[in-house]
Amino acid sequence: MDNSKFIPRLLFWETTRGCNLKCLHCRAVPEMMTSKEDLSTEEGFRLIDQIVEFSNPILVLSGGEPLYRRDIFDLATYGINKGLRLSLATNGTLIDSKMADKIRDTGFARVAISLDGGNAATHDKFRAIPGSFNKAVEGIKNLIDRGVSAQINTTIAKHNYKELPEILDLALKLGVDALHTFLLVPVGCGVDIAEDQMVSADVYEEILNWFYDQSKLHPIDLKATCAPHYFRVRAERILEEKKAGLKPTPFIPHGTRLKAGHVDKVTIPKSAGMVKASTHGLSAMTKGCLAGTGVCFISHKGEVFPCGYLPAKAGDVRKEQFKDIWHFSRVFGNLRNPDLLKGKCGICEFKHICLGCRARAYSATGDYLDEEPFCSYNPSDKNVERGFSLADVESAHTEAEGVMPEFSLSWSGDAKGIIAKIPFFIRKTVVKNVEDYAKTNNIADITVDVVKKIREMKGGEAR
Repeated sequence: MDNSKFIPRLLFWETTRGCNLKCLHCRAVPEMMTSKEDLSTEEGFRLIDQIVEFSNPILVLSGGEPLYRRDIFDLATYGINKGLRLSLATNGTLIDSKMADKIRDTGFARVAISLDGGNAATHDKFRAIPGSFNKAVEGIKNLIDRGVSAQINTTIAKHNYKELPEILDLALKLGVDALHTFLLVPVGCGVDIAEDQMVSADVYEEILNWFYDQSKLHPIDLKATCAPHYFRVRAERILEEKKAGLKPTPFIPHGTRLKAGHVDKVTIPKSAGMVKASTHGLSAMTKGCLAGTGVCFISHKGEVFPCGYLPAKAGDVRKEQFKDIWHFSRVFGNLRNPDLLKGKCGICEFKHICLGCRARAYSATGDYLDEEPFCSYNPSDKNVERGFSLADVESAHTEAEGVMPEFSLSWSGDAKGIIAKIPFFIRKTVVKNVEDYAKTNNIADITVDVVKKIREMKGGEAR
């Protein structure tokens, strides 16, 4: 297999297992202090050097609680100076005004804060520390007040899935840029509660359809993470809309107000060659499970895994070069070949855009190539009955790629060309921001120079 086409897009580094909370679902078994096994500052610098040697991904500093590390801002600054976009994944309880200032001044592209309920009672019970909800909300407000892009991460389980509308309302009220949901993966501490707390496959299907509906209604990045079959659900919904004679509304996610991305390409197999779908950093129109293909996880000890929930070791940066692990790991090689999938995932017509959650397969059977246990879809029969072909599925996955928004001002052809190169799901927002700027500054005609100036001011796309 040609591994050169697989490029790291999103890397998660568990900088420490030290944490001030005792969350019931955590992949790690949290410790109250940082560990001597954590990669040292110098080892962290070397890791960053190895990453930028051959790639330019978004690097997410996570934990545990990353703010427990005294050198976390040194590590972040080093990565940013090397040209990486740095994101911070935190429980938010330590982000007071002073900490928020530090995060802003360091230059983090985005900060993700976990909220696992629409209210304090639900969240605090799950996080096992009273007052953690209010502190997390305060942390979000402190970041937004300083212009830092904030994201809410929510782990979905039986205790909170009915609160999803309330959580979405809270995200909209707070003004965060993104709400990413994670289906509970039974690993680490999550193993102990998985049987009681995992939602059923049928309920999960309802949740993903709700997500599709909400994605077209709200100006926020809604992303179902660790939910690869969302891409199957979305394709099915688009196919159904088209068959009914409706023009599918281009879905708003992933990245309507993104402040942390760049455009790259994801290659999706197609019967007549390959399709390249535009993606955009932290919030991308991509495909389902990216473990080992565009994403990987580096533990606090330097061990490399396909993702934070799949304990199939691919290598160790203390013993090997990260580039070699990425290109030559047997585990990664297996995950990059959909033809190796087993069970109903192996025969599913959606497998190239979904792949199923490899971590949940591993948890259920001990084989990460086995079928996704929390998917209610039965391959082929539905689409055969509805007259949908594999080509229809592939087309639906890239639906609306060429849609352009309406322009209320005069735009030059070259300026419109810039918009055409931006992923379709954020074009409307970009055009609005550019035109708002033009109107405020009495600019009648929008040229390439105007768009470039705004992009420079915003640090990337004209958001």
